[in-house]
Amino acid sequence: MQVQKVDRFVGGDRITLNAVAARSYPADGSDEDNTYAKFSPAGELSLTIANPALVGKIEPEQKFYIDFTPAE
Repeated sequence: MQVQKVDRFVGGDRITLNAVAARSYPADGSDEDNTYAKFSPAGELSLTIANPALVGKIEPEQKFYIDFTPAE
């Protein structure tokens, strides 16, 4: 996921991430974003961060892996 927008406010940040995508990728499929986008071409996630250790640390254009681990 790639950070598209960061809204900063007192005590926290609200970040909006979108699935990685590009206008074009190498024909040989060597770009990791290409592999992801092929099977998950669209997605959006919005998070509000209030952890003082993380506030102000996330910036637009940064990329992150999002791990969906089932909870018991």
